[in-house]
Amino acid sequence: MTTFKKYLSLFIIILLCTQHAEAQDNIYPVPAHKGSFLITHAVIHIGNGQIINDGTIKITNGKIESVGASTATAAASGINVIDAGGKHVYPGLISSITNLGLREVTSGVRGANDFAEIGDINPSVRAIVAYNTDSKVIGTLRSNGILLANIIPQDEEEGSSSLLTGSSSVVQLDAWTWKDAAYKTDGQFHLNMPSLIVRPSFFAPAPGQAPQPDPVKAALEKIDRIKAFFKQGKAYAANAMHDQNNLKYASLKELYTKKQKLFVHCNTVREMLLAMDFVTEFGFDIVIVGGSESWQIAPLLKQNNIQVILQQLHSLPRTVEDNVDRPFTTPAVLQKAGVLFALSDNDGTTRGRNLMFNAGTAVAYGLTKEEALSAITLNAAKILGIADRTGSVEAGKDANIIISDGDILDMKSSVISHAFIQGRMIDLQNKQTQLYDRYKYKYGLK
Repeated sequence: MTTFKKYLSLFIIILLCTQHAEAQDNIYPVPAHKGSFLITHAVIHIGNGQIINDGTIKITNGKIESVGASTATAAASGINVIDAGGKHVYPGLISSITNLGLREVTSGVRGANDFAEIGDINPSVRAIVAYNTDSKVIGTLRSNGILLANIIPQDEEEGSSSLLTGSSSVVQLDAWTWKDAAYKTDGQFHLNMPSLIVRPSFFAPAPGQAPQPDPVKAALEKIDRIKAFFKQGKAYAANAMHDQNNLKYASLKELYTKKQKLFVHCNTVREMLLAMDFVTEFGFDIVIVGGSESWQIAPLLKQNNIQVILQQLHSLPRTVEDNVDRPFTTPAVLQKAGVLFALSDNDGTTRGRNLMFNAGTAVAYGLTKEEALSAITLNAAKILGIADRTGSVEAGKDANIIISDGDILDMKSSVISHAFIQGRMIDLQNKQTQLYDRYKYKYGLK
């Protein structure tokens, strides 16, 4: 056998072993639910601040039919009943910003990543068509109560060098294909605001070497470039007839009618003030993503009806002058100012599984528990434009519901026993729980 054939055979063996080791878990999406069932004697957290201490939810054909106090009549209605006595019922949690299904591993494995495109201005890129429903990360989020996610066309952990990266879509996390998963498609465009921070250089240019360009000037030139692009897009949208179709301009059409929002990724006050220019100049609906310094201009954000998604509470303050607990107190400042905000979790280590614990931290620093819950349910649904369908446990909405043994914001008691997406009771197993069971069995502990 030649050396080439030896290496080829070895490669095939390794490939087959790898495929076997990484085979998709034996967990299947659940078909649509037909008929009715009850969840009784639960502490129901509606999601809008209200609590029903001993409540019953009736679910029919995937929708919430009624919510109210538990009664003997409800228990004797002759339909299936889930007795949640002593447990807590919540709306399904919503991850507002994530590259779930677009980035499988955090290392530089290009084949596992599909969250970015080449070029600075890509409004026609659609994250939804690249969404991988077979991602092993999805199951770990579901078992923590996260049932919906807004997938964005960029790496939310590391940011992006591109300006306009494309449109994001909301998906439900129990589906065979991206078409099955789609909950609301292309609801937002994502703009990375160029950094206006001047970072000091500790090295002088070498003799004869040109000085480094002014970073602020370069950033402002990029902003002017994107504004010029939006002006051209607006002119294109105003003209019904075109000699040639321009896919990039055409994709922006609903942005000018406010059927879509512009999510601006930025953190500093100066960057957020520049984002406000897009409101006055183009009339866009703006959402600030990141917003580390949003606490400094909370009244101004409220005045301009700008919403905020705080990406990571479990982090250090942005500057050395800030108090060490500044990220923890920012939600309470926004709440007091009346700013509509949501919480997210872009930690690359946990892959978003700590969403509810970010909210729990905000409770320790000024929010009430129900306000914090709204920040990961109803507020997120409002910002993403899906509040008419989900985000709270109310009649007429999809039955996206989770049942927890205790307080979902508390790491000690947040144990999900049941989860329903559109009334379908989904499987809470994932790769991690399967490995846990495997080795309990091996050592006689199961």
